[in-house]
Amino acid sequence: MKVAATFEIKYMQYLGEDGKPVGELPEAFRDPKSLLPLFKQMLFVRTFDSKAIKLQRTGKLGTYAASLGHEATHVGIGASMRPEDVFAPSYREYGAQFMRGVKPREVLLYWGGDERGNDFADAPHDYPWCVPISTQCLMAAGAALSFKLRKQPRVAVACCGDGGSSKTDFYAALNSAGAFTSPLVLCVINNGWAISVPRHAQTGAETLAQKGIAGGLHCLQVDGNDLIAVLEAMRIATERARNGEGGTVLEFLTYRLHDHTTADDARRYREDAEVKDGWTREPMLRLRTYLTDQGLWSEEQEAEWIEECGRLVDIEINAYLETPVQPVEAMFDYLYADPPPDLLEQRQQAIDREGRA
Repeated sequence: MKVAATFEIKYMQYLGEDGKPVGELPEAFRDPKSLLPLFKQMLFVRTFDSKAIKLQRTGKLGTYAASLGHEATHVGIGASMRPEDVFAPSYREYGAQFMRGVKPREVLLYWGGDERGNDFADAPHDYPWCVPISTQCLMAAGAALSFKLRKQPRVAVACCGDGGSSKTDFYAALNSAGAFTSPLVLCVINNGWAISVPRHAQTGAETLAQKGIAGGLHCLQVDGNDLIAVLEAMRIATERARNGEGGTVLEFLTYRLHDHTTADDARRYREDAEVKDGWTREPMLRLRTYLTDQGLWSEEQEAEWIEECGRLVDIEINAYLETPVQPVEAMFDYLYADPPPDLLEQRQQAIDREGRA
């Protein structure tokens, strides 16, 4: 018997959990000053997250999916894309979307139940949020194939969670990208939990990155709490895609520090010790330690920037709260270009019950 094929999955990390470099940094990030704007962006995302949760708790927002603990992965993905690229997010990647031009008020509109929040004014190439997990991977695969056929140097990037990587949509997307050598980057954000199901209970794969091997894609496992590693992994993947070398599956190892959404109570299925350990490895702490060691950051600077972030987020919150509410029949306006007769009848019934002509 002979060996038909072998493979290995490389693991990428540059900053250890203590914030110290574990090896030579990539050339693009040897000047630590280049990381300051991205650290500020991570602080902005965390500030927005905190205020959005408070809005939900006071009844001014619907169910909300926090991104607490994912900041390095999300910001790194957003910072690595070009404006002409296409992004197909799930429903949590605000850090990436803000860098793509999505406004925080649009995020709030969406979680407030207003579909207008899904129509991004300044991110025209990006798909709306997709709650049915991993279906967005197929959308990105289609966009990537169109770039290949049109010979355009553009990349399609999709995000899904560890649970989403077990969906048929994910496998179909990576198979398509491998078969057609399409410029697709599939980012699996492995935070350890598919809502209440631990990663080990929903797949027998040793890594999630290796799932791309079967489709013929390049694969990497990345420390998703290390911003430098995220940026370098995305640089490699997007360069390969633009150069016609095909797609990549990137598994970003991170941790979900908040509940799955505000409708969830993770204390029912996660041990307190596990969450406590997650806080010791979180991305903000790691990058803050590194920048402080480099003499580029201080508690005073952080306090000033958090205050500024608060003011910027409050402007967005006020814009959201001041947006006129749509009439009840608007729920029918985002389903079909030409609604079928039964839906038109229901729409009219909704208008009649409101006592309007």
